Amino acid sequence: MTEDNYRKKAAALQYDVATDQSPKVVAAGKGYLAEEIMERAKANNVPIQSDPTLVALLSELHINEEIPEELYQAVAEVFAYIYQVDKQVSK
Repeated sequence: MTEDNYRKKAAALQYDVATDQSPKVVAAGKGYLAEEIMERAKANNVPIQSDPTLVALLSELHINEEIPEELYQAVAEVFAYIYQVDKQVSK
């Protein structure tokens, strides 16, 4: 693993409008774990958005912890991106 791989971070969010009050972190890690999160996302056709600042903040949360209100705007932008990708793919 190269030095760049050790710096790589990833976080995965989940939001179920029926059960969740806000999105929650379902996976987070750095290095090898970050690569694994990204590979699983790709394998399951989950859109990936690169935002190192947001990932750094999300990585501080515990797994299954809902995001704090301060991150709502940034996370809303991620979900808007995913919505647009899904809309384009389903055409």
